[in-house]
Amino acid sequence: MGIIKRTVSAKSNRSAVTIIAEGNRFYGDTTVSGKMHVDGFLEGNISSSDDISIGKTGVVSGRIRARQIFVSGALEGDVVCEELHIERGGKVRANTCCQTFTLDPQGCFLGERRLPEQQPDFSLPNDAVPGRVERLTERLGFDSGMELIDSLPDRITLSDKKA
Repeated sequence: MGIIKRTVSAKSNRSAVTIIAEGNRFYGDTTVSGKMHVDGFLEGNISSSDDISIGKTGVVSGRIRARQIFVSGALEGDVVCEELHIERGGKVRANTCCQTFTLDPQGCFLGERRLPEQQPDFSLPNDAVPGRVERLTERLGFDSGMELIDSLPDRITLSDKKA
């Protein structure tokens, strides 16, 4: 008696789930077409058009781009997503760009969060002279370098302090 039917296609309408199990270590850049769950260790860049979850024993270090990211383990690096959810026990140390951000009272976030529309283009124009802020401030619509500095978001630190 078999559990696999011969008439079932290898291609499915359901999205695949890539799992990095506890005890496994991966290094390098990864592109995933479906969901990804990490219970092991991954160092590198991850790009997914779907969701990424980091389990309680999971550790991810690098740049991550996904639709939703759920963190119960540890995440360090740069994050770009629509929604970032730091769950109980989750620790995130990252610069993030996300529309929705939730933090469980038992979670920890250290870093900077920006909304997608707050991401300014800091690339220098082709005719910019290194060391000259004037052209950059004009291009971004500021009268002075001080206005540019004042427009930057404040950094915040949230942590779980146990008494």
